[in-house]
Amino acid sequence: MRSVTVSIDVPQTPEQVYDFLDVMAHHERFTDHYLTNWRYSGPARGIGSGATVTAALGGTEADVTIEVVEAEPPRRIVERNIGAAGRRRAHGTYDIEPLPSGDGSRVSFTYAWVRAPLTDRLLAPAVRAMMRRANRTVMRRLAAELAGSGS
Repeated sequence: MRSVTVSIDVPQTPEQVYDFLDVMAHHERFTDHYLTNWRYSGPARGIGSGATVTAALGGTEADVTIEVVEAEPPRRIVERNIGAAGRRRAHGTYDIEPLPSGDGSRVSFTYAWVRAPLTDRLLAPAVRAMMRRANRTVMRRLAAELAGSGS
């Protein structure tokens, strides 16, 4: 399946955005409209930090395990996501770049399926549209959290 990417521009520097995103517990604050019941594991930040969440999209609920597997401060964080009893594997990647004007950052999030269950593949256009909508909301909520966090 083709990946889904959403972006937003924020006034914070890449370092400020990265420092906020690097803390796994902060993600609950801007994703809890569809990821609930957060159970944390590993360190609070950085590679190995993780959580198991309940994802509610498209009328279904399923547990998903999220773990940070790559980090390049202050530009990139890659999470591995495993759901559907291991049948769904994906990477969620945050890319943070300074705006050309120098007045803030562009934050992009790409959800890329590595393996998807048959139903996801058969319904790929609808699944991708649902993920795009949910993650656009994530980006708007992330911007609001950054503004409110003093970053």
